[in-house]
Amino acid sequence: MFRIWGKLIKRNKILEEKVIEIDNSTLTENEKIQTALKTFCHDFDLENPMWFDKNTRELSQISKTTFREDHFIESIWFDYLELEIIDDGKKKA
Repeated sequence: MFRIWGKLIKRNKILEEKVIEIDNSTLTENEKIQTALKTFCHDFDLENPMWFDKNTRELSQISKTTFREDHFIESIWFDYLELEIIDDGKKKA
C-alpha cells in the first residue's frame, strides 16, 4: 500500500489534510505520486501545481516536498502544499 499525506499549511498550522492510499501495483512510484497530487488538488479545490526538479530531489532525499506560490499560476490563500510519503509500500528489513 502506497500512502501519501497532503497538507495545506498557513503560518505553520495545518488548515486541511488528507491521506491518499493507492493500492495499484501496476503504477510506478512517480505515477502514484502524480495520481495522489491530482486527487489532493481536486479535493482541496486547487489547480495542479508545476512540478520542478526540486520536488523530485526532495522526494527522493527526504520523502517530502512542498509547493509554494511560485508553483501555482493563480495566487494561493495558504503558504504551501506539502506532500509526504508515509508508506512507500516496500517491505522494511
